[in-house]
Amino acid sequence: MTNALARLLEIAPAPSEPRTKDWSEIETTLGTELPSDYKEFICVFGGSYWDDYLYVLEPECPNDNYDLLEYARDQAEALEGLWEFEKKPAELEVEGNHVIPWATTDNGESLYWLVQPGQNPDQWTVMVNEARGDRWEHFAMSCTQFLASSLDEEIQSNILSSLYPQTPHEFSRVEML
Repeated sequence: MTNALARLLEIAPAPSEPRTKDWSEIETTLGTELPSDYKEFICVFGGSYWDDYLYVLEPECPNDNYDLLEYARDQAEALEGLWEFEKKPAELEVEGNHVIPWATTDNGESLYWLVQPGQNPDQWTVMVNEARGDRWEHFAMSCTQFLASSLDEEIQSNILSSLYPQTPHEFSRVEML
């Protein structure tokens, strides 16, 4: 278990039913492996909603709105269209670099993994994009480190809502509508 996942378990107790996934099938569909800390997080927490604001996406989520595979496909198409009108962040100007979403918010901000060619998924870092604008932030940490550190207020995003995180923290699994 990663230190970040242990910190998250201190913030919110794990649901009693762990999620099981066929990661090889999911990664084949997505076209890439996923970070091991994310896979471990999903097995423990599943797709989840944190502090009435941030949704962690889950492959094959019971709520289709937060299905990682569908969301990733939709975001890839949206970003391709966006680059026709907005400048890419510097991290995405590098040949072959791209992003894959792993979380979203009530306001429409998106949290992504920064994927670089040949890089091990466990080395992917986090990028945050504002909902209706061209501001991006880069955080040199894994998705679970970002989630734990943002909930503990060790880091703060200038893009995410100033009302996030809440005290006390709230957690729920994302279920069917």
